[in-house]
Amino acid sequence: MQNIQISTTIKTLCKTKGITISVLLTDCNLTKSFIYDLEKRTTSPSCDKISRIADYLDCSVDFLLGRTDKPEVNR
Repeated sequence: MQNIQISTTIKTLCKTKGITISVLLTDCNLTKSFIYDLEKRTTSPSCDKISRIADYLDCSVDFLLGRTDKPEVNR
């Protein structure tokens, strides 16, 4: 269930920022099946992959993981 939440958050942020999923995946050096794998497979994404996405989308890892409602990064 959590993987679906992560993929939904990623998709929503991309849409809000005007970034396509394809561009995100390419720029973050992730496979084209990454989102599908999150939604349909039982494997969890690595910390490295989630970190790259969070950095690219300028949000916190905790936000992507659904641990907070605030996307801001604590710097």
